[in-house]
Amino acid sequence: MHYKYMIWLFSAFCWLSCQSPAEDLPPPNILWITCEDISPNLGAYGDSFAHTPNLDRLAQEGILYTNAIASAPVCAVARSSIITGLYASSQGTQYMRCKGQLPEMVELYPSYLRKAGYYCTNNSKTDYNLAIDNKACWDESSGDAHWRNRPDTQQAFFSIFNFGTSHESRVNDAERYKQAISELDPELLKAPGEIPLPPYYPDTDTVRELWSRYYNIITAMDQQVGELLAELEADGLMENTIIFFYSDHGAGIPRHKRWLYDSGLRVPMIVKAPKKYQHLLADAAGSQTDELVSFIDLPPTLLALAGIPIPTYMQGRAFLGKDLSPQRTYTYAGRDRMDERYDMQRAVRSKRYKYIRYYEPYKPFCQYMNTPEKGGIMQSIRQAAEDNSLPEAGAHIVAATKPPEELFDLQTDPWELKNLASDPNYSTQLEEMREAHAAWSDRTKDTGLIPETILRKWEEQYERSIYSIMRQEEIPVSLIRNIAIGNIDMKPWLAALQNDNAAVRYWAAIRLGNDSRTAAHIGVVEESTKDSIPLVRIAVARALCLAGAQEQGIPILKQELQHPDEWVRLASALVIDEMEEGGRPAIADLQSVMQDQNKYVVRVANHALNDLLGTSNTVR
Repeated sequence: MHYKYMIWLFSAFCWLSCQSPAEDLPPPNILWITCEDISPNLGAYGDSFAHTPNLDRLAQEGILYTNAIASAPVCAVARSSIITGLYASSQGTQYMRCKGQLPEMVELYPSYLRKAGYYCTNNSKTDYNLAIDNKACWDESSGDAHWRNRPDTQQAFFSIFNFGTSHESRVNDAERYKQAISELDPELLKAPGEIPLPPYYPDTDTVRELWSRYYNIITAMDQQVGELLAELEADGLMENTIIFFYSDHGAGIPRHKRWLYDSGLRVPMIVKAPKKYQHLLADAAGSQTDELVSFIDLPPTLLALAGIPIPTYMQGRAFLGKDLSPQRTYTYAGRDRMDERYDMQRAVRSKRYKYIRYYEPYKPFCQYMNTPEKGGIMQSIRQAAEDNSLPEAGAHIVAATKPPEELFDLQTDPWELKNLASDPNYSTQLEEMREAHAAWSDRTKDTGLIPETILRKWEEQYERSIYSIMRQEEIPVSLIRNIAIGNIDMKPWLAALQNDNAAVRYWAAIRLGNDSRTAAHIGVVEESTKDSIPLVRIAVARALCLAGAQEQGIPILKQELQHPDEWVRLASALVIDEMEEGGRPAIADLQSVMQDQNKYVVRVANHALNDLLGTSNTVR
């Protein structure tokens, strides 16, 4: 009896011990520390050249994610996903510096937190790529926003602090760089040449200098993180606060930011929870995990930690909290218009492989974009290509075209230099990821297939967001995608010029423009120059010009360059720029838009004029 009693007592003790007091815990405070434009170049990730003691300590006490992947390789597009819980390409915010329309059923995630009693602050970047009042969802959103400003010090808070110290502008601008590192001990600074360069960069004084700057501004950012954490400690809040740290995308340098390689998408991410909330973590404190985590997972994770039901429209999954769903197999990412240049690309990533689909492979890998071309690294790459000193690993950066698909083994090729898409040994893997991309495109209703000006006109026409339009108007996503990247039989493209859907007609015209066989079908193509949609007319004009019928195509481009819609004007300017010497008849028309209100139109027109006139005029 005594023995049985002891067993019962031991069992009862175990049962009581397992009854987590977490059920009675108040919701945790949550602190998000974000920075800009860095890859996982931290000591905690094994980078021996990084000096990041504060973030390394945070990783030692928390969980370090080795497969945290941004949903886009540029800030505003990625942030639009984080604030809504929807892929940018699902809600029409995939175009840099656009004014996307918030889907009708969506509330920005701080609204859910505030309704649950949280005090929500943002210090201070918004940049959500949405036509909304960016500050309306916050209790406070400014350079002074802080958890310390909440009227009740017992109120749970959610606070974001965004450090712009590591932004690409600090790499490229000497004065801004000096300002960023002004408070650092000079002994902490890395000297040019001290850190090995990525294999695709030319080894020049300029590149070595800017690469060292990149590391030094990360050191400065780490110091700011340390100061913020010291404030949390001083307020006695460390034991009640879950802390996140992550970057908004990869390093702000060429072939990193704006590209779908891991150099542009893979980011550092660390999560630390105090002891009382560690039951909400999926891994033990002080550990690393290779779990795939996407930016699209951040909003549901945040709500799960706060004990708030996750809205069914959110497209990610919580990776922290209770009752977690199975880990994801893939992450997905996209690139569309970056500043003034369109180039639709989509990526699928597993823990080991990366698949990239280029929807516009006929465009140069690195189109001329005003901002990065002013940077010293990009200028060095161009010069090295000119004097044949660019490393072989960097040849693709200046390539005139791109392959339709790329497949990389990230385990054996972390720099993503060896394209396996044509290797028969990887045909099964290629097909699997190709299918994953198509299924994701259909499931999320990829609005990148809808050219920007058509997309915005649909929103005006239907008086609804593109998110709703794609679901309520039965937009043929699969058909549009198949016309854009499908078979090479011309008959479907020619027939598609008469399709009821403007996006179908647009992609058909683009495919015809890229095919030398179109010269034999000039008459059929010319019939579409009277299409009711300006962008289709522009695509048709492009096809005519490339097929040798410039006398029919150029007048259309000149006419659309004066269109009231700014995105139509940009599209026309881009085609004229693409024509190079063939755009000479439009010189006066290009000059007439040099004061355009859309700075992107000005940039493209200026580039075309510099090429045609042999000038070197610069614009903002």
